Amino acid sequence: MHAAAKPTMRDLQEQAHNVGHDYANGSPHIRHHSVRQRVVDEVQRVLGSVQDRKGRCRILELGAGHGTFTDHLVAAGAEVEVTEMSAPSAELLRHRFRHNPLVTVTHDPEGKAAFSGPSLDAVVAISVLHHIPDYLGTVERLIQRIVPGGAFLSFQDPLWYPRRSKVSMSLDRNAYLLWRIGQGGYRSGMATRIRRMRGVYDESKAADMVEYHVVRQGVDEKALHAVLTENFHRTHMHRYWSTQSGLLQALGERMAPPTTFGLVAELRR
Repeated sequence: MHAAAKPTMRDLQEQAHNVGHDYANGSPHIRHHSVRQRVVDEVQRVLGSVQDRKGRCRILELGAGHGTFTDHLVAAGAEVEVTEMSAPSAELLRHRFRHNPLVTVTHDPEGKAAFSGPSLDAVVAISVLHHIPDYLGTVERLIQRIVPGGAFLSFQDPLWYPRRSKVSMSLDRNAYLLWRIGQGGYRSGMATRIRRMRGVYDESKAADMVEYHVVRQGVDEKALHAVLTENFHRTHMHRYWSTQSGLLQALGERMAPPTTFGLVAELRR
């Protein structure tokens, strides 16, 4: 009798982001105006600058989910190439933008389609890099598609755990747990939490592996910044507090240390 094959990241993404999945519920950058507006403001500023210089802006949006930020890219007048690992999400995006010739959607189950294609003026990755095991290698390959003068934007990735203080980690985790208590699914949620506390991760469970930053201890923002600085004339890092609860988001913005970051790189060398 053969052992069951270990599910691939594609399989786990399908489990986590299947038909009916609510991207907004656990996504601070979609739920909270202050976090969402930070992203939208930078996207509009950078893309506007590209359009002013070139008269057009061709964009790759990596992992668009249900198109919350695709809407803003389209509104800015960009030509948008979307890649999405989840088949249900890709199908929803195709239907949603079926009447807009400026948007093309590619189902990318292996996470490789984004590496080839026509040259780009910008790459946008919102709440995506922390799902990717080799995020530095991925960014380096994506940069190769960006033309001189182009831009790269990423947002909503967790700061690298080893550089964060105990206070930062504790506030972050406790804020998440307080929000999680109100979401139901206590048995599976507690099992996931216990595995994380023990440092044990089940590669067959989407709850453990889709949020891959928990396995890898966040995203190394300094290493990512170094990659971008090598390839762009201007880079800027945003560090900010981000959590699921609206009340705790408002309190954390005033009092808590940053938990999350975004990177904006402009003027590709």
